[in-house]
Amino acid sequence: MRTADIIMKKRNGGKLSEEELRFFIQGFVSGEIPDYQASAWLMAVYFQGMDPEETGHLTRLMMESGDVMDLSSLKGPLVDKHSTGGVGDKTSLILAPLAAACGAQVPMMSGRALGHTGGTLDKLESVKGYNVSVSQDELKDIIAAAGYAVIGQTEEIVPADRRMYALRDVTSTVESIPLITASILSKKLAEGADSLVFDVKCGSGAFMKTLAQAEELAASLVKTGESMGRRVIALITEMEEPLGRMVGNFLEVEESWNCLTGVGAPDLMEVTTALCARMLVAGGICGDSEEASALCRSKISSGEGADYFKKNMMAQGADWDWFLSRCGSWRAPVKADFRADRDGYIRDIDAFGTGMCALGLGVGRNKATDSVQPHTGIHFLKKRGAPVKKGDVICELFAVNEGDADKALTALESIVTIGSAPLEAKSLILKEIGA
Repeated sequence: MRTADIIMKKRNGGKLSEEELRFFIQGFVSGEIPDYQASAWLMAVYFQGMDPEETGHLTRLMMESGDVMDLSSLKGPLVDKHSTGGVGDKTSLILAPLAAACGAQVPMMSGRALGHTGGTLDKLESVKGYNVSVSQDELKDIIAAAGYAVIGQTEEIVPADRRMYALRDVTSTVESIPLITASILSKKLAEGADSLVFDVKCGSGAFMKTLAQAEELAASLVKTGESMGRRVIALITEMEEPLGRMVGNFLEVEESWNCLTGVGAPDLMEVTTALCARMLVAGGICGDSEEASALCRSKISSGEGADYFKKNMMAQGADWDWFLSRCGSWRAPVKADFRADRDGYIRDIDAFGTGMCALGLGVGRNKATDSVQPHTGIHFLKKRGAPVKKGDVICELFAVNEGDADKALTALESIVTIGSAPLEAKSLILKEIGA
């Protein structure tokens, strides 16, 4: 079997067998297949695509390229959630403790900020002491103690994806449904989850800009996951406006804590509750999403969700007193207010533009090696649909210097749109696919 023949077959629209894909993945991970041939194969897949069977084989072979966690000793259904990335999207920080409070066990392998989207690991690491690099035994201990754990991808987990993603990023082959599906699912299955819920974002701040694109990805994730014996549900949710009121690292952890103590923005809580409810349905804890949503709300009212948040923080090394003492006060030194320039109603807060604005404040990174600022960001006092008077503060900016603050204020002039008529409220849940 030759690598060139595999590339040519896919280039010409052929279907690759499991054996051919195994040969390619094993050779790529071992270094026997050079990057230039792997890049050619990625481009062939980008243009020719893969059918569901090929995608399933690719996903499983990528998963098997490294360690697969064995969490069978843990009690309770093992359920995880994954988002395709958005702005202000801190749902994982809220729903993981909620799901744990409802009886699920949540092994969550998360990522870091890149470009306009935030990273769960960066958010949690803004809290003093929080450790996302733990061994498999430590992971089990944390889940047993707190109901969930949040970790980063290790060198041993899905090395095929780590190498392949680096090439996809520099060869303009990121936007491929089979490659996205295999990348996401291989990591999620390697972490040991039995059931999965996907939040496929759709809109200006999302990777998938249109509903049709989001539906294609959601269907691929569900079909491929189910073909590998997992129960999978996907929700397509709108990402035209930042989710919640905070965009930043520590800011979003603080907002998540506020949500669990009963003070959550309606848009954020709508999406979080819907996703958590599907986790409970996928895990067999509840029979339908209505029952599950009611259980989620009860765990916030009782304070149990907040209790599990605290348990996890302490189990993963966070200084809890440090965290509480800085909620509401730990902000970058330069504060600037963005004000309404006329009377009316907020018509739009562009999610992509907001993400790029936050990137300029140091919230995210342009490349993987960049550092992030833990205490910079944006706090929206008013969201889409809110009435404003000229001079009202729409949002507060927190920057490390005056120059960054000034650039952000200028950027917000084209990000926030004020209209003359009120807007009708609408759901952020666009579609459900799967079980």
